[in-house]
Amino acid sequence: MRTQINVKYLDHPDIQEADSILRSCVHCGFCTATCPTYQELGDERDGPRGRIYLIKQLLETGDISEKSQTHLDRCLTCRSCETTCPSGVKYGRLAEIGRGIMEEQLERPFKQKLVRWLLRKVLPYPSRFGPLLRLGQLGRPILPAELKAKVPAKQPSLAWPQSNHARRMLVLGGCAQSSATPNTNVIAARVLDKLGISLLMAPEAGCCGAVSYHLSAHEEGLAFMRRNIDAWWPEIEAGAEAIVISASGCGAMVKEYGEKLIKDPQYAAKAKRVSELAKDIGEILVKEDLAQLQLQNQGRKTAVHCPCSLQHGQQLGGLVEQILQQAGIELTRTRDGHLCCGSAGTYSIQQPEMSQKLLSNKLEALTIENPEQIVTANVGCQLHLGSKSEVPVKHWIELLDPR
Repeated sequence: MRTQINVKYLDHPDIQEADSILRSCVHCGFCTATCPTYQELGDERDGPRGRIYLIKQLLETGDISEKSQTHLDRCLTCRSCETTCPSGVKYGRLAEIGRGIMEEQLERPFKQKLVRWLLRKVLPYPSRFGPLLRLGQLGRPILPAELKAKVPAKQPSLAWPQSNHARRMLVLGGCAQSSATPNTNVIAARVLDKLGISLLMAPEAGCCGAVSYHLSAHEEGLAFMRRNIDAWWPEIEAGAEAIVISASGCGAMVKEYGEKLIKDPQYAAKAKRVSELAKDIGEILVKEDLAQLQLQNQGRKTAVHCPCSLQHGQQLGGLVEQILQQAGIELTRTRDGHLCCGSAGTYSIQQPEMSQKLLSNKLEALTIENPEQIVTANVGCQLHLGSKSEVPVKHWIELLDPR
């Protein structure tokens, strides 16, 4: 694709990268076949190829309209198009750059600005999000059905295993997961403890930075990344084998720390090392002898939802299924596994209509063989699917809990 970048952007720090990505697109349109929003709306501007043209237009003319902003906002950034693209176009990165410039240039309506600001100032902070969630859980019995479905039931607290194995790994505590599904990491720690690995939490670490970064508050997102690097670095220097991440959305972001901070002379090398150490919990377990867990026969038919952040962002599609089959768990057939469930970080809040359509489609695709439970690898997908599912929705690590 030929480009002629507007002179007003020539000094932008990411413009050369954006130009290179634009030039790598050959207009083939293969991406439209796997784009969830294009499949629903049938509008070229609501598919990757059309959105690439919108970003190209912005960078060449210097202008962006509210209509173009709407089409870019509807993008889930699921990156299914990247998995499909024969030319290796880094659409997700181009969308980040384009949205960042758009956010600086075009004033949003007050309601949108307020919602985005609240998401950034509440969701990444467990000390803020946690009390609000608990308040919602207390009032859950009297909430209208639509709201009640969006508030996850409170989980009984499980104890973190006390262990001191020679093998040590760090874990990302996260933000929403630490409040909404706090036992996910506890169970991950119990599983790894049984395998002779101690899982350590760095109290100073928190949100991976994805919430802010994906809402175009890039500097705010980078600040979260630097804080996590500082919190983990002493244990990394002491020999921690890996940084284990049980929320695949966070995992996709931490694996990009090296790219995001490559221009920061103080953090570039450390960020690169952190990204190298970042592993989805599945990447750890697939290399271990799961017979040591001495699992009982699960006896429940299970459907697996592979989050976009795991299959497209981290390119680890099929990993969860491999581990669960190895553990003797019966998996049911599903369809359209490449399509997003509609959670997509904060998308379900900002684009509720499209999100609900995709959720209904996904639940239909997951239940074609009447599973008794659904498992996934990301807290956002887990809560989103659970809000409408007629069968329990869990994190897949729960099926390996040695108890």
